[in-house]
Amino acid sequence: MAFKLTIIGAGSLTFARTLFTDIMHVPELRGLEVSFTDINEENLRMVTELCQRDLEANGISTRIQATTDRREALKGARYIVNCVRIGGLEGFETDIEIPLKYGVDQCVGDTLCIGGIMYGQRGIAAMLEFCRDIREVAEPGALLLNYSNPMAMLTWACIKYGGVRTIGLCHGEIHGEMQIADVLGLKDRKELDVICAGLNHQTWYLSVKHKGEEMIGKLLEGFEKHETYKNTEKVRIDVLRRFGYYSTESNGHLSEYVSWYRKRPQEIEKWIDLSSWINGETGGYLRETRENRNWFETEFPALMQEPPRDYDHGERSSEHGSYIIEALETGRMYRGHFNVMNHGTITNLPDECVVEVPCYVDGNGISVPKVGDLPLGCAAVCSQSAWVQRLAVEAAVHGDAELLKQAALMDPLTGAVCNPPEVWQMVDEMLIAQEKWLPQYGEAIAAAKERFAKGNLIPTAEGYRGAVRQRVKTAAEVAAERKEREERHKKE
Repeated sequence: MAFKLTIIGAGSLTFARTLFTDIMHVPELRGLEVSFTDINEENLRMVTELCQRDLEANGISTRIQATTDRREALKGARYIVNCVRIGGLEGFETDIEIPLKYGVDQCVGDTLCIGGIMYGQRGIAAMLEFCRDIREVAEPGALLLNYSNPMAMLTWACIKYGGVRTIGLCHGEIHGEMQIADVLGLKDRKELDVICAGLNHQTWYLSVKHKGEEMIGKLLEGFEKHETYKNTEKVRIDVLRRFGYYSTESNGHLSEYVSWYRKRPQEIEKWIDLSSWINGETGGYLRETRENRNWFETEFPALMQEPPRDYDHGERSSEHGSYIIEALETGRMYRGHFNVMNHGTITNLPDECVVEVPCYVDGNGISVPKVGDLPLGCAAVCSQSAWVQRLAVEAAVHGDAELLKQAALMDPLTGAVCNPPEVWQMVDEMLIAQEKWLPQYGEAIAAAKERFAKGNLIPTAEGYRGAVRQRVKTAAEVAAERKEREERHKKE
């Protein structure tokens, strides 16, 4: 089968290589034309070198086109995979560190809360440029598979304003299935028949059946008694206890999407676990990113010494992307949970919002069955988030700072911690700090600079590190820990 695949953000080594390897697991897809593009030329070179070596080891003649020219990479593409992080580590630091001065304590900051809202402003500005190029040079009707966060906001902007057929893909729902299977004493999540619906990172397991028996009623007791999850998933368990349904996303993620668990610094620690950043530590993902910022430099030589990946016998990941392309190209049916515009799929959420729901893919295209109503409490949680996302999308597209500030004020955690004047000042400060990635806010940033220059600002907690912050390890410490894990794995 001859078609072209383009990966934008291909300098993301682990993710881009995984997605490409997944596609190469499908024999019918090995004749594709492929292009990698990234703004980081050196990272792009290393990823291409690894993937090209894998191709040659598997006897596949495909040559990867690697280019920093995005339009060139997109020419004639039928499928485009997006996995960029606009602003990189520099932008991410401002998403976490500036809000901390105002008392907003985030774990991840990439989907909701003020960090996710500002990340969306940067991402939407870039994604609309991607969409313009796709419309102009890609194959007519090309499909954009978006893996970047904030998932709902970026996908929403691409569908409504980008004019490109877009599906948002996330693995959070799959990881939750693995937990549920574990709690129920099952070896494989594929033994379960699961229906999830909601918003990305706020999707609810509405039905979990095993051999035809509904298991939802057994989940609370199972999670409360589980030796690991009773400590690592305290927020998710509490939400399950009060709303009756388990949420797809990690403890750290979920804790910052609602107003209840992170608004009082003295209470945050009791809701999280420090065995992993994803369980809720202050700035947990930022710490992880800082510790691994030199990952390419330290790990690339080691990866080149490892055996090439075996496409015929190696393991294919559970990421949706390759299965969607396989289904569309071969006609084999695939079922997964994707992010799409609602259009009445969930009947008690706004018609215009991006929802994560069960979908089917085959040679006829992507089908989205009607879910109906969410349970009322679940719908209430999602409705508030959907309106925050809508305000943030419209703000990003139109460069409207007032809508942006309203989005931040309506955000559950930001609004629980900050009063309106604090929100207005915080957003001004973040606009100024992120100016290089926000071309749509030129006038608003100039006005914000004038306000800051006048002084008379609301005092903030300069240097506040958050309620539960851990030290960033040195490169040597990270390398030593990785080596220890590898040695332990070999012994096991």
